[in-house]
Amino acid sequence: MSRGGEMVYIPDDSDFSSFRDQCESLEGWHCRYNKAGVTVWSQGQEESCSVQKIKTRISCKDVPAETLYDVLHDTHYRSKWDSNMIETHDIGRLTVNADVGYYSWKCPSPLKNRDFVTLRSWLPLGNDYMIINYSVKHPKYPPRKDFVRAVSLQTGYLIKANGAKACVLYYLTQVDPRGSLPKWVVNRVSQFVAPKAMKKIYKAGLKYPEWKRRHDPGYKPWVYPEQNTLPSLSLAELSLQRADSLDNIDETGLPEEQLSASDHEA
Repeated sequence: MSRGGEMVYIPDDSDFSSFRDQCESLEGWHCRYNKAGVTVWSQGQEESCSVQKIKTRISCKDVPAETLYDVLHDTHYRSKWDSNMIETHDIGRLTVNADVGYYSWKCPSPLKNRDFVTLRSWLPLGNDYMIINYSVKHPKYPPRKDFVRAVSLQTGYLIKANGAKACVLYYLTQVDPRGSLPKWVVNRVSQFVAPKAMKKIYKAGLKYPEWKRRHDPGYKPWVYPEQNTLPSLSLAELSLQRADSLDNIDETGLPEEQLSASDHEA
């Protein structure tokens, strides 16, 4: 997503249009999973499988598009449904529809946990919504010893309204995990991790209206920018997070048998 590969920039309409096209296109994508309303595709060569593109799609009945958009923005609600999250917080705002944030998550043991610093941007388009991000460097958030700093080359969501009370959610991600991963990990992402994550978001959407009614219901800075109290950032404070500037660890020898029982849940 970083034009020319060197500059930090705020995505524009053409970036969102390109992201939407990737979500909706089937050309060049290989179906890896298709069960119970969830489909997973991958794109990329096996030998570079650690930076494959993964795309998932789920139909969400009884969840309006705007509700799912709120769920994906609401960091206070995230701890209620994202059991893989260790920590997340917003660092600062760039514009009314772009900010910088930190996120760390638990990888299936025995893999090391990963974290990101990303520039996130969002765009409502009528009844549809998009949220996209890519990795940046912020001077106050350098890599930590207890995490492997991973790199989001491009990650995002497309939420398409399907009538007034339903929607279709796409999630597309291309991440460099900064580690040579065993092939069983790559297979698990498409067969177990991605479908499970999509089902969690769907269930979170079903429960969000009741939760939000009891937790500051009028507070939605992603919809009402005047509510945003984050400190302002300038692009000059950021630089592109290049994968080759980070340590790369070799986890290819880790056996699947060491997975904890919870990691086998589909």
